[in-house]
Amino acid sequence: MAWLASKFGFLAVLLALVAAGSGERSGPEAYVTLLYGDEFLLGVRVLGRSIRDTGSEKDMVALVSDGVSDFAKKLLQADGWKVELISLLANPNQVRPKRFWGVYTKLKIFNMTRYKKVVYLDADTIVVKSIEDLFQCGRFCANLKHSERLNSGVMVVEPSATLFEDMMRQVNSLPSYTGGDQGFLNSYYADFPNAHLFVPNLSAENSRPQPEMERLSTLYNADVGLYMLANKWMVDEKDLKVIHYTLGPLKPWDWWTAWLVKPVDVWQNVREKLEESLPGTGGGRNPNDQLLVNILFALPICALLFCYYRYRLQTNDDLSCTFSRSSLYDYARRIYYKFKSSSGSPSYSGVGVASSSTINPNQQFVNGTSRLPVYLGAVSVFFCFMAAILSLTLAFVIVPRQVMPWTGLLLMYEWTFTTFFIVFGCYLELVYQWGKTKSRAGALFASNDSSDYDSEKGHQRRTSACDIVTWSYGTGMALIAVIAPSLPCVLGITALFANFICLYRLGLMVAGGIVLASFMSYASEHLAIRSFVRGLEDRDLPRSRSISLVC
Repeated sequence: MAWLASKFGFLAVLLALVAAGSGERSGPEAYVTLLYGDEFLLGVRVLGRSIRDTGSEKDMVALVSDGVSDFAKKLLQADGWKVELISLLANPNQVRPKRFWGVYTKLKIFNMTRYKKVVYLDADTIVVKSIEDLFQCGRFCANLKHSERLNSGVMVVEPSATLFEDMMRQVNSLPSYTGGDQGFLNSYYADFPNAHLFVPNLSAENSRPQPEMERLSTLYNADVGLYMLANKWMVDEKDLKVIHYTLGPLKPWDWWTAWLVKPVDVWQNVREKLEESLPGTGGGRNPNDQLLVNILFALPICALLFCYYRYRLQTNDDLSCTFSRSSLYDYARRIYYKFKSSSGSPSYSGVGVASSSTINPNQQFVNGTSRLPVYLGAVSVFFCFMAAILSLTLAFVIVPRQVMPWTGLLLMYEWTFTTFFIVFGCYLELVYQWGKTKSRAGALFASNDSSDYDSEKGHQRRTSACDIVTWSYGTGMALIAVIAPSLPCVLGITALFANFICLYRLGLMVAGGIVLASFMSYASEHLAIRSFVRGLEDRDLPRSRSISLVC
């Protein structure tokens, strides 16, 4: 009896030692991803949320390099990720894309021997249905793409120190057609295209020894790039399990991709459900970006308010002049000269520009001594399009990439319109001053009567700097600029090459762009002519206003 008790005691001690030796094992299986820098942080957060939404309770491990900030590490830990620091593996390929400088680090998942099996997912993937069945897969599983090459964005790996060491021995000798880890794995697993297709949940009767390699179906790695080509998934959408956003630099966290790629809606829906693990991070927000967004929203509004304030000051100044001591006498004189000259003087529109002068650029003004520069129209059109390109570029650069889609779109339009109106308005001011300078060099008005009459007209023009025509052109440009790029979204264009209907819809978008370009050409030329004519007629007036689309 004592002998039996001693045996049981020895067995208990042995089990305790085994349990202590395996204390570092977090679990037999885990989901793994890589993070090289904060740019992909939001992608990892959304990926983790999508895994948890399927009901999985397995470990989620984020392998992060020293390029990841402390804030990002704390945020991932707060989201439920196990954060592990790793050193980067150098890319041995001299000819490779610049963004592939550290991708060979992905091979370290083959050395995560504390786990029996791991499912690796790129940061630009999202899980839409449970993929727990992947842990039944063979020792190495991946998906074949249309090029008959395995894709390393979704893989099932059975870690092995021996396997990892063998890879490290061959990393400098095996070629990589991509210049990265994916090309190396295709060379290492050269026979992978001949592997059997993975069939989950095989019954015990049909069980077989675990194969070395198995191919995953498209359900586990649905390529958004292929979706864009055909405007539909290659498999039944309701059966999809993992979506992979393989569009190069177009990642789902960039705000503009939501307006270009329909499947990004799935990613954005998961993003909106992200909890506020750290202050200011709810819904995938970045506390630093949020302050910048508030400033970017406020600056254009402040610019418009300033322009309106200037306009009100000019209007009040004109009203005060109207009710000065001699205002009644001067006003009566202007009315007198207006009626006296009504039969012989040229007709002026309500905004103070000779209507005939804006129709024919070669027509003479008043006494036939001044003409419009023949190249004014062409220069104005060129400057208009340059101002539009500058405005779009500036807006694209300053708007943070990872804001919500509607926030990014509104900021883009706000900054594009405001910058364009200010830049092109400054150009119109230069044209106006050019007209004044040219008019001073000649004598357009000979008599005192016409001089007094012109003074009356100048007063009218000062009080109507923001005339209806200018605002009409500006509003027209803005409306067409909103409608033209919105046609793909309104008409459901999500394919690059598809059927005739999609090509027809794409043609409508191109037509909208042509209409916008034509309207901008006409409006820029017409506004420049108006500004030049005003300068000719206002040669004796002080510089009291700015000819600007925003006043």
